[in-house]
Amino acid sequence: MTVTKPTSEKDIERSWYFFDLKGENLGRTSTKIAKILMGKAKPYFVRHLDCGDFVVAVNAKSIKVTGKKETSKTYYSYSGYPGGLSSRTLEKLREEKPEEIMYHAVRGMLPQNRLRDKMLARLFVFPMNEHTFADKKFKNKS
Repeated sequence: MTVTKPTSEKDIERSWYFFDLKGENLGRTSTKIAKILMGKAKPYFVRHLDCGDFVVAVNAKSIKVTGKKETSKTYYSYSGYPGGLSSRTLEKLREEKPEEIMYHAVRGMLPQNRLRDKMLARLFVFPMNEHTFADKKFKNKS
């Protein structure tokens, strides 16, 4: 009879993944990234532990969306004060902070619990092709 041991923190091994977002679809790519950040493809995945890997994504400025989302998709932020609701379209956000588009999409696909911020801390998005993780050994080069 074999005994299955539960996954613990010391069993988790983290890898690095690289995504080039140039010409990629926002929704499809963000689901792939969210799956890697959660660690769902690993054989020892458990929901109560942070099993995910690191993700580096470049060229966030040139990610594409379909339909009229460029002008009609709106991102809201609220400061907590009366009259503190501000909104920006995808088009304006792409000019100001293109990496926020990917952060927002991936954040919405992660579980809404205490682990979400830990998972998002391992996501590194860069607006252009230059990044600071050239020394890392990436598992994929897509």
